[in-house]
Amino acid sequence: MPDHVDCVLPPMPRVTADLPGVGGRIREHPADFEVTELPAYEPSGEGTHAYLWVEKVGIPTMELVHRLAAALGRKAQEFGVAGLKDARAKTRQWISIEHVDPAKLENLKGDGWRVLKVSHHKNKLKIGHLRGNSFRILIRGTGADGEGRARAIMDRLTTGGVPNIFGHQRFGLRGDTHLMGAAILNGEWKRLCDLLLGHPRQSDPPAAWKFRSLYDAGEYHDARRNLPHGHREHAAVLDALLRSKGDFSRAGQTLPRQMKRFFVSAWQSALFNEVVAQRLPNLGLLLPGDLAWLHDRGAVFRVEDLAVDQPRADRLEISPTGPLFGFRMTEPTGRPGEIEKAVLAASGVGSGAFRGGGKDNLKGCRRPLRVPLESPALEAVSEDLWISFSLPSGCYATVVLDELMKSGAAEAEPDAGVDEEIEE
Repeated sequence: MPDHVDCVLPPMPRVTADLPGVGGRIREHPADFEVTELPAYEPSGEGTHAYLWVEKVGIPTMELVHRLAAALGRKAQEFGVAGLKDARAKTRQWISIEHVDPAKLENLKGDGWRVLKVSHHKNKLKIGHLRGNSFRILIRGTGADGEGRARAIMDRLTTGGVPNIFGHQRFGLRGDTHLMGAAILNGEWKRLCDLLLGHPRQSDPPAAWKFRSLYDAGEYHDARRNLPHGHREHAAVLDALLRSKGDFSRAGQTLPRQMKRFFVSAWQSALFNEVVAQRLPNLGLLLPGDLAWLHDRGAVFRVEDLAVDQPRADRLEISPTGPLFGFRMTEPTGRPGEIEKAVLAASGVGSGAFRGGGKDNLKGCRRPLRVPLESPALEAVSEDLWISFSLPSGCYATVVLDELMKSGAAEAEPDAGVDEEIEE
């Protein structure tokens, strides 16, 4: 994992690197990117919780929740959602609310959203109550031969699976949240503060460049005065640094627990991506010592007989797994274990950092190196191309787009349907 703060994240690893991409442009309009939630279960029609199937355009999920709360005279925290969808898309998802007058739900709509149907169920929706997401995305300007190129790539992904990597948006606008996670795990609080508050770049907006430059110069009071509005976490750390007269340990630990967990999770994600890159080009090839993932159940088992298990992997019933490092994570043996140990060692974080020391214990788990591409479809419209497919929850549509486009345009895109949970 690169250590220098000004490093650029490496390109996303591709399983279709030998096939030409379609190029093109995405998300010129929110309606160019459609996301439909695939629920883990359908509402039964009975129960005290109303389930609202809501379509929104141009607003994030939590903003939609606040608008629903205002429309129904309820508090935002009373609503339940299975996943978060971003603003730059047209999305459909279930949202739950208990004990609401059915008459208030008839023809309910507002600016940028509308309720398409209503049902009921016995429990509140919670994050993770979904199978995945279905996507329909318009790639503009693919040219006359775009459909043929896209079909060859989609066929490869359908047969061999999609790399289950974390998209670049996982690592923040500056691409360094994984480095902050490593600093937290190592108890390097000054390094965390420096990454969060310093190291200006030419690509930074002028206001950010100014406060970061002042921080690097040790002018913490001036950095605080020039901090742009809305940077709450940055402000909290700077304030703690000023109050403690330069105690970086106290300042760094001022970060909210959820934010620290997000940074540590980004570190896990970066190492997982590196393992995927080292297992390319054939992510379906099982090696002695592998831990395999059962796609229909989400269970993990140790590969004992390659002659039996490799045909199952060839049918995409099972896949090798990679690490989300933590003290409870089961480790592979053989060559897979060697790869993972080398990746962990190169990160500069030892396994002893997974527990205690004023930090949350990091449990860890296994994650499949690839996932099936379900319901793929293509539709050419003049020199544009509609693509459709479904992915399991926690997987990035931008990975599929990067395989298709090969232009780098997908790497900086926020992902409208990733529904990410912070890994423990």
